[in-house]
Amino acid sequence: KIRGCIFPVYNNLGPGLLESVYESALVYELQKHGLETKSQVLLPVLYDGVKLEIGFRFDILVEEKVIIEIKSVEDLSKLHFKQLLTYLKLSEKKVGILVNFNCENIQENIKRIVNNF
Repeated sequence: KIRGCIFPVYNNLGPGLLESVYESALVYELQKHGLETKSQVLLPVLYDGVKLEIGFRFDILVEEKVIIEIKSVEDLSKLHFKQLLTYLKLSEKKVGILVNFNCENIQENIKRIVNNF
């Protein structure tokens, strides 16, 4: 369902916009399809038993299970994958989707990442 919501956002908006535009449109599309979503979810960091309120936020949380991280960059880098994996570990979520809207072929720019704990 999530992948199915990404395609109309890309097809209607095209590449080259700010990540925040894609995020808003994708949240709308996900909710339109009956999926519970939250955007800009605060991610506290637990360090040495202390909760640090340092302001990490991930883009979208779907059904309290799947983190979606949106990019609008020329190419996805290894750092983007590592960032999402870190968000998965810190939030104790299992599945994440990394999507880059600034591309010619959206299908090749939707990446699923699994946290094996």
